Amino acid sequence: MKSPVRILMVGEGAIAAIHMQALGHVPAASVVAVAGGDERNTRRFAETWGIERVFTDYAHALEASGVDAVILATPSPLHARQAEQAIDAGKHVLCEIPMSLNLADAERMTRRAREASTVAMVAHTRRFNAPHREMKRRLRAGEFHLQHLVSETYFLRRENLNMQGEPRGWTDHLLWHHACHSVDLFAWLLDDDVLDAWGSQGPLHSELGIAMDMNIGLRATDGTLATLALSFNNRGPFGGFYRYIGEENTLLAYRDELKDYEGNVVPLSTPGFHAQDTEFVTSIIEKRAPEASFSSCLPTMRILDKLSHNMV
Repeated sequence: MKSPVRILMVGEGAIAAIHMQALGHVPAASVVAVAGGDERNTRRFAETWGIERVFTDYAHALEASGVDAVILATPSPLHARQAEQAIDAGKHVLCEIPMSLNLADAERMTRRAREASTVAMVAHTRRFNAPHREMKRRLRAGEFHLQHLVSETYFLRRENLNMQGEPRGWTDHLLWHHACHSVDLFAWLLDDDVLDAWGSQGPLHSELGIAMDMNIGLRATDGTLATLALSFNNRGPFGGFYRYIGEENTLLAYRDELKDYEGNVVPLSTPGFHAQDTEFVTSIIEKRAPEASFSSCLPTMRILDKLSHNMV
């Protein structure tokens, strides 16, 4: 039996814990080290998940941990620099979304990964969520003809708190993080990287300095539409909700559940995070480009860049 892929988990927060849960079902993976920003929390994380080696210096962890790959579950502003450090150290990398907060960084990361021939993947989990994979199957098979994808993304972020209700040292972003999920999903579903895109945003938060509400319109080459409504002012429920309006049916997707318009549940298979992290590990073993590679996600970053300059 081949040795498992040795992984360094970078980050000790909620997303890192979700990755640990998923990797617990991937026999070919072994998280052997964790690198975090807070020593106390990092050691607590390591104890919770049975991780032997603990680091609070990322650069030292890359050098000393003896790993094959890293998973970056860190604040968004750190993704680009940390991904490039991993690539330069000869490690495969799975980077949480967004891969960067601007197009220039995304293009540089992609170029560096290509030159290094390393597995470089973005955690575009929507591509792996079972409802969306089922919808793409139906689209490709001609069983469903999409007319309009309506995406609603809701959170309450009036204070700078993380998913666990704790103070956050960085500020989340509706466009580069949350809209990124749905823009990428729409392009991936239709295999169409050339999308018309337009949008508008509400007032900036007086302290956080970000738009708290946003709407975005997308139009595919064949005329199919997508409408994205996003808010950091919503009091719940939280998350991303998707309505597939098609010629044959209307279906609603939330996380790993799919229902028709009458509320009947559609049977599905593997949960998204499990499928996503399995793909990362498998692509390393098989020495191939993964689904959601840096290269395949770059067109989404170009659309976001266009939106960032044209928001009204």
